[in-house]
Amino acid sequence: MLSRKNKRLLLKIFSLFSVVRGYNILVIVLAQYLTSIFILAPELPLRDVIFDPYLFLLVLASAVTIAGGYIINNFYDSEKDLINRPTKTMLDRLVSQQTKLAVYFVLNFSAVIIASAISFRAVVFFSLYIFGIWFYSHKLKKVPLLGNLVAATLAVIPFFAIFIYYGNQAPVIFVHGSFLFLVIGMREMVKDLENLKGDLAQNYRTIPVIYGVLTSKWLLTALAGLTIIPIYFLINHFAIGYMNLYFYGSVVLLLIFLGILWQSKVRTHYIILHNILKFIIVAGVFCIILLDASVVLNRIF
Repeated sequence: MLSRKNKRLLLKIFSLFSVVRGYNILVIVLAQYLTSIFILAPELPLRDVIFDPYLFLLVLASAVTIAGGYIINNFYDSEKDLINRPTKTMLDRLVSQQTKLAVYFVLNFSAVIIASAISFRAVVFFSLYIFGIWFYSHKLKKVPLLGNLVAATLAVIPFFAIFIYYGNQAPVIFVHGSFLFLVIGMREMVKDLENLKGDLAQNYRTIPVIYGVLTSKWLLTALAGLTIIPIYFLINHFAIGYMNLYFYGSVVLLLIFLGILWQSKVRTHYIILHNILKFIIVAGVFCIILLDASVVLNRIF
């Protein structure tokens, strides 16, 4: 049997894992590797990509930076989250704010050290990324629309890092990236609707707070409509193999999303909408292997 002290330690570890959203980071790491294998460096042998030490360091620095970003975001949003997510916030509060800040600085310092093993440019890149995350959490998050755009941009920056590393400038990457950017932007706007109660209480100047829920719904509808543009080009002008099934499925899910959106009135509805968008994003990660399914086995064996 575990002692009370050991139980409390395990709870704190679980709490910290919840704060840094370890499950999200694992998905991002997987997405970076799959993007490298199937999109950015499809001509390289699988082993050369997976065991590339510099790619590993880039992914590790990204993961550490993102973990730090979740901590500082949690630090600034603690009062708002207590209103919006009381159960999760009570779990997160098992770790003190002082400990969170200490871990935040350790993670950021570690990210820069890891980046220094890659190149000086990597140090500059991750230093700016760390500053951008802090500035967003501290200031920009409360600015309507700009905060949403910056949040979406920060979410795709880890993929931009490996894009720079491989120097692949294929148009399909930008078109695919624009689809991801739009869906992440939609997710950020849905989160504002989901967190409306806490944002009002803490004077966050989000779109639904300043311009109303109806305006947010129209903007989300417009963004959903814009996703059709990259989907059309990806399906009709690029060789994406069986991944076209993913994009057809995304269209169906986005139509369902819009149907629920215009009927939504309570926070539970917005949580459902958030989960639909999250599913589209996560499913997109695993569906990357469908770009050329026939090559997958050849590269493995």
